[in-house]
Amino acid sequence: MPRKITKSDCSGCGSCQRVCIIGCITEENDRKRVINELGCVDCGACQLACPKKCITRN
Repeated sequence: MPRKITKSDCSGCGSCQRVCIIGCITEENDRKRVINELGCVDCGACQLACPKKCITRN
């Protein structure tokens, strides 16, 4: 099951994007991140890296 970012809690720091081994996290116009759920391999690195703890499993 892929991870999901709660955008209202995302600060846009980019920590999750830097650690994503697949590169399936992208920055949107508001600097917040979004996970391409089709590309996510559910490794959990992004969830561990997030200082706001706004990444969860769907």
